[in-house]
Amino acid sequence: MKTGRILSVAALLVLFTPAPALAGESVHVKLLELNNSGATGTATLTALDNGDLKVSIRSTGLVPGSPHAQHLHGSTDGMDFHCPPMSADRDGDGYVSTEEGMPSYGDIFVSLTTTGDVAKASGLAVDRMPVADARGALGYSRTIPAADLPPGTVAHLKDLHIVQHGVDANNNDKYDLDGLGESTLAKAAGLSGIPEEATDPALCGMVSGAAAGSVPVGGVATGDGSAQNNTKTIWYASVLTLLAALATVLVTRRRLFVLPRSQR
Repeated sequence: MKTGRILSVAALLVLFTPAPALAGESVHVKLLELNNSGATGTATLTALDNGDLKVSIRSTGLVPGSPHAQHLHGSTDGMDFHCPPMSADRDGDGYVSTEEGMPSYGDIFVSLTTTGDVAKASGLAVDRMPVADARGALGYSRTIPAADLPPGTVAHLKDLHIVQHGVDANNNDKYDLDGLGESTLAKAAGLSGIPEEATDPALCGMVSGAAAGSVPVGGVATGDGSAQNNTKTIWYASVLTLLAALATVLVTRRRLFVLPRSQR
């Protein structure tokens, strides 16, 4: 009798435990525009036999000749993270800023840099982010070693999503202060002269293929409200992480974002 109960419990655990990604499995992402960026794209995440992760991204309609910060966001804990709807624009300026989007898409899980580390502290390492060509097309392909990935990344590929940053609000094919003014994220870190256009998200894609604002793969956490509190905690931690990254990274790399005064 006890054996039967144990088998029943085991069967339920198997039934309700998400299947991890298998070696060689690929998941595909359709990148949808945010902030009326006019950009589109596709991405493929492939779990390799040795535990490495291959990431391929092709985007068009981005700000030409400019670096575009990009990341994997999400959680391995089944949190309610997804691409942000435009209703996330709390200040009503018509654009979802990085800070406004964080409660929706969560913390940086992997920074999709071209070289070097992929930790979330490199989230704004703009000199190691891909640069769109003169037509606004961006191609990215990198195999990230298993040792550099956060625990659970490959097993939870279907719970993650991709965000690319960098918009052109005033349609002049560059980041400048005339578009949306200074980046509120940078100003909070004590930095001046960083365009908001450079840090606002332009594209977001759910690995599940769900549209912005839809329920994520793992479903919406319900219950006593603890999941919502955990989400807020992660959001605040994300803001602090990005502010620290800005303070240590953008101070030395701001030349990529700031135009000479004669061109402002």
